[in-house]
Amino acid sequence: MLRHEQLLQERVHDAYRRGAKLPEPARCRGCGAVYRRGRWTWGAAGEGARPVRCPACARIREGMPAGYLSLSGAYLEANRDDIVRRLRRCEKAESRSHPLQRIMQVAREDGGMIVTTTDSHLARRLGEALVKSFKGDAEYRYGREDNLLRVTWRRD
Repeated sequence: MLRHEQLLQERVHDAYRRGAKLPEPARCRGCGAVYRRGRWTWGAAGEGARPVRCPACARIREGMPAGYLSLSGAYLEANRDDIVRRLRRCEKAESRSHPLQRIMQVAREDGGMIVTTTDSHLARRLGEALVKSFKGDAEYRYGREDNLLRVTWRRD
């Protein structure tokens, strides 16, 4: 009788997602977010909180984004400041209830801009906000091997 063994692999691998829950309470030594009841929130940690580094701060420190937003087009050149303000407002609104969703960097590149985020959901939300506020076209591409999202927004 033949015996087949199979090694099962994770569908998506994210080195910044912990397999087990942290001992509670814990406070991020970078941003001050608090880990309580299995999730990261803003607030007081209380006595005896362990100092740890949250996944967002770890990504920022190591320069490993979970989302990329590429912006291009003539409209971007003419309205760059308004677009950046809209991105920052969107980040602030998302970060209020989701502390791990942050913009890492906004950089000019080849006549356009590249925005990197600590969470793929924020990259998607930023793309949707640009389409809603400024029109244009957005394309969303998820990585097969990793938990990475690449969003491309363009308006001529």
